[in-house]
Amino acid sequence: MARIFAIGDIHGCSKTFEKMIFEKINIQKTDQIYCIGDYIDRGKNSKAVIDLILKLREDQYNIFTLRGNHEQMLLDAMFEEEALDLWIKNGGAETIKSFGIGSLKDLPKKYASFFRETQLYFDTGKYIFVHAGLNFKRENIFEDKEAMLWERDFSEQQPALKDKLLIHGHTPKALKSILNQKGNCINIDGGCVYSHFPLLGKLVSIDLNENKYLWIENCD
Repeated sequence: MARIFAIGDIHGCSKTFEKMIFEKINIQKTDQIYCIGDYIDRGKNSKAVIDLILKLREDQYNIFTLRGNHEQMLLDAMFEEEALDLWIKNGGAETIKSFGIGSLKDLPKKYASFFRETQLYFDTGKYIFVHAGLNFKRENIFEDKEAMLWERDFSEQQPALKDKLLIHGHTPKALKSILNQKGNCINIDGGCVYSHFPLLGKLVSIDLNENKYLWIENCD
């Protein structure tokens, strides 16, 4: 049986991400790795995070990439001046610097394609992977695309999921809170980039076959 992992918000912490992939997970070509979004911004090495994902795919590893709100802000910033200002204020300046470019217009095509090709959700039948959450007030929980990128206000037990598990990130949580989750909505955002805040600064992954968490202190 293929191993299935999900990895929480990385935010430019490339060394920590690399350590998670190769040391904690010890990635194999039969694995399915779901990256939950927010690869970029705030941290210093956004480009290196994307480069590692692209290299893993080139080497025939199964890496599935969700779109986070930060990837959406970057995509919006390509076309709207107001959106550009919002993105820059939310960590986009660090991303621009990591790519060694003066503006988003200079972003190489392969990276622009990477961001455009990220998915809002994956539904495997047993698991739903999404960056932020779902709008459980809608009859069709996949209808609200904004909620998939930004939602925070929902409880960790949702009857609408029936026998599925929702795996998401977006809202940083202390490791103890992550480990003690009891519902069918599992948050794996350990606030990796926020190592200057008490209780945060962890990159968290979940091994869904073994139903156990893996985590690493930010080493960037």
